[in-house]
Amino acid sequence: DTSTPYVFYLDDEEISENLQTTITTKDVDTEGVVEIVYQPQAVFRVKSVTRCSSTLPGHAEAVISVAYSPDGSYLASGSGDTTVRFWDINTETPDYTCKGHKHWILAIAWSSDGEKLASGCKKGEIYLWNPKTGKQIGHVLVGHKQWITCLSWEPMHKDSSCRYLASSSKDASVRVWDTATGVIKYVLSGHLQCVTCVKWGGEGLIYTSSQDRTIKVWRASDGILCRTLQGHGHWVNTMALSTDYAMRIGAYDPAKGEKLLIGERKDRQEKALQTYNLALKLTGTEVMVSGSDDYTLFLWHPAKEKKPVARMTGHQQLVNMVCFSPDTRLIASASFDKSVKLWDGVTGKFITSLRGHVKSVYQVSWSADSRLLLSSSADSTLKVWDAKSKKLHMDLPGHADEVYAIDWSPDGEKVASGGKDRMEEEYGSSEQLNNINNVQEIAPFTRFFYTLRIGYG
Repeated sequence: DTSTPYVFYLDDEEISENLQTTITTKDVDTEGVVEIVYQPQAVFRVKSVTRCSSTLPGHAEAVISVAYSPDGSYLASGSGDTTVRFWDINTETPDYTCKGHKHWILAIAWSSDGEKLASGCKKGEIYLWNPKTGKQIGHVLVGHKQWITCLSWEPMHKDSSCRYLASSSKDASVRVWDTATGVIKYVLSGHLQCVTCVKWGGEGLIYTSSQDRTIKVWRASDGILCRTLQGHGHWVNTMALSTDYAMRIGAYDPAKGEKLLIGERKDRQEKALQTYNLALKLTGTEVMVSGSDDYTLFLWHPAKEKKPVARMTGHQQLVNMVCFSPDTRLIASASFDKSVKLWDGVTGKFITSLRGHVKSVYQVSWSADSRLLLSSSADSTLKVWDAKSKKLHMDLPGHADEVYAIDWSPDGEKVASGGKDRMEEEYGSSEQLNNINNVQEIAPFTRFFYTLRIGYG
């Protein structure tokens, strides 16, 4: 067995070489007490993605979203061609094509038990799919008057059956569905404009952000509004919780590499609760970060208070996505100013800017061990950043157009990305193009990039 690795800090700066060098550099007074903070790191290490292992054609329009199941056994993608596709990650071939939607699929979300995938489209309809069969579960969830913007399941440690689903929409409402019966449990109607994001927290609360510049906190049990968080001066585009990764994997343990949830539902719920409580160890409470069109981020303790912990400034254009590292220590933000920024997950203090993209950065995704960060951009590239050195670790070209969606599997083994590619420019010869009667845009696709994981425990 390998002992748990630790990282050490002095005045919020990591001690990378030795203590003497750091003390000298920071000019610390050694006559008094020198406080050194230490934190445990992941007991397994994810190796960086290095190459594109496969190109998966199939979708006939841009790939809007990709998502791995909680244990990394399945990959799902949603597209503008109105289909959801499940992919076999071992053979890298399509498993099922799920048809039913009548408009672009804008959001997909896995339940924590990995047994259901929800998809929402521009028509405002929500479908549930079984990844093992590719068949629809129940009937269509209809109620929203405009398109779906985000989907979020109740965490496993709150409900082992993962029965309830929250959906946000352009129609300014959030609906909570009982997926077992297909009926609406309640409607959260308090926002004045489009609800851009919904997060089902681990403390019995639902968080919603909106273009009305506010974030609202609701009680999940009955839908009662608890508080409204104000501070942003423009649309709130995105939110992330420090416990997102813990709630995503539920009872799955990536360090052990188990592919199936073993045990009764009660055992799974207890394991999921342990994982969630472990994610609270650093801060003691669920922390939320929000990003806005006003170029700023705010750090909140939404379950306890209205006042923000920190206002985080530095971006020069709108913030498109924010994401906590799995160990909750860092926050990454992607912006249209072509940069990715790193922030302290506890204090909100700015750490560094990661520059390399030449166009807007759309999404970011952390590796399971919090050591690597992946970003996608309108410049058609993926970039892997080293969180410790704060430098570019690997450049992954290959897409021929904007990369809209990325996801690093929870077990750290693979990365998938989807976008708006025109394959003929990179893969098609002139003869092949003539065979398709000069179609200008060939099916966009999802790409895989492989990594290796070393397990220590």
